[in-house]
Amino acid sequence: MLLRAIVRNCAVIRLGCLGATMLLAALLAGCQGGVLDPQGPVGAAQRTILLNSVAIMLAIVVPTIVATLGFAWWFRETNTRARYLPEWAYSGRIELVVWSIPILVILFLSGIIWIGSHDLDPMKPLDSQQKPLEVQVVSLDWKWLFIYPEQNVASINQLVVPAGRPVHFSLTSASVMNAFFVPQLGGMIYTMNGMTTQLHLQADQPGEFYGRSAHF
Repeated sequence: MLLRAIVRNCAVIRLGCLGATMLLAALLAGCQGGVLDPQGPVGAAQRTILLNSVAIMLAIVVPTIVATLGFAWWFRETNTRARYLPEWAYSGRIELVVWSIPILVILFLSGIIWIGSHDLDPMKPLDSQQKPLEVQVVSLDWKWLFIYPEQNVASINQLVVPAGRPVHFSLTSASVMNAFFVPQLGGMIYTMNGMTTQLHLQADQPGEFYGRSAHF
């Protein structure tokens, strides 16, 4: 199944099937056309959050790996300079490092996530002088229906939106729950039967962008 959407001038979003596993999706995210190659303001902001989060987590992962290798090398059997302290039980400095660094990492990550979750609220309109294009999205069995209420047209598996203009998506489902996700533009959002969810996206440049139906 391939779901396709076109951004006028002409950026194209193709909504295809998500990989079988989240690990595979994470590996593919680094390739061209993934979350690390954003083509809109929402995608760019989400990439910044991702990279900042990874950098903060590396602040504890890298020293831990280095320390583990360093301890293994220093306390090797042939190193006669290593002090053997069989009665050692406590070190205030080690306790300070072991507890303070994870706490700081959690605080920084919490701040990034809290700020990002408010700035990138999918229901929050994007800052623009242009009126958003209204698009109604309906997930069906094996396909997507895109309705342009102001233009009185609709399309199946193909979405055409203008480059440089915000798009307001109103999403629902006429079947089971699904998820609408265009990695380069940002913001995965669920579609559920009996309710409507909102999403605001924008493509800065014309192009073709592949999307994913996360619940296929």
